[in-house]
Amino acid sequence: MGTTGGIKIFSGNANPKLAEEICRHLGCDMGRAFAERFSDGEFNFQIDENVRGGDVFIVQPTCPPTDEHLMELLVMLDAFRRSSAERITAVIPYYGYARSDKKDRPRVPISARLVANLITVAGADRLLAMDLHAAQIQGFFDIPVDHLYSAPVMIGYYQDNPMPNLTVVAPDTGGAERARAYAKRLDAELALCDKRREKANVAEVMNVVGDVRGRSCLVVDDMCDTGGSLTKVARALKNAGAETIHACFTHPVLSGKAVTLLDQSEIERVIVTNTIPLRDNACELEKIKVLSIAPLLAKAIKSIHEETSVSSLFV
Repeated sequence: MGTTGGIKIFSGNANPKLAEEICRHLGCDMGRAFAERFSDGEFNFQIDENVRGGDVFIVQPTCPPTDEHLMELLVMLDAFRRSSAERITAVIPYYGYARSDKKDRPRVPISARLVANLITVAGADRLLAMDLHAAQIQGFFDIPVDHLYSAPVMIGYYQDNPMPNLTVVAPDTGGAERARAYAKRLDAELALCDKRREKANVAEVMNVVGDVRGRSCLVVDDMCDTGGSLTKVARALKNAGAETIHACFTHPVLSGKAVTLLDQSEIERVIVTNTIPLRDNACELEKIKVLSIAPLLAKAIKSIHEETSVSSLFV
């Protein structure tokens, strides 16, 4: 589906700084809109410019508070659909509820599919996401999905700042494919941790598969929530003889005591992206460095608008 109107970037309240940075890379102004809340907490939104026939991109990660930001996205989608935008792309750098992507226990929802249905019904014509927790979430949508990865940004950082005797570590077996891709690009060894999760947000690392003694280890994952899994992986690596430990993950959710756990952990450096804003206490932690994915998203938005391939952004 092509468009004849101009490109228009709008943002909710989840991460307006990211949207502004995307606009700077695209050389365009942020779309004008009125977004606030009524005294009872309901989201109030009004578009302050003509979007009829426009190619609209709404930048809104559904990060904590997830329900508020998801509802904002749905209300904004409805407003642009009713304002006759020709195409509406939901730019969701962080997709909330992504961990509920299957029925792994009796009588539980598949919340990731429910959110996909809500976004589609609300009026999205296309989705632009980054580092989905499970790649199969793309199949929950009946609209086109462009799924980007932060790997080019992360790998570029470590190519410019190489670690000697590098071993890339997958924190669990599910992350082995991601870690293998990093190891190949960085010409590094590969290791993984065998992890048993007893219940949600509680993990126990059993052992390290691979020789990490005297090595520099880089733990690669898509997100860090409570920090429990990551810090236990770091401890297991240190006990196995790792020399230095870094961690990189795309989405710095860092809920609960995550920042304190990271600060007290054996991890010397944590590299994250700005898909979602850092919590205030995380901004004060010197070992955390934030890389911007705005240039990557800007290139993807430009390609979508011009109907050109986005495959070059995967290298």
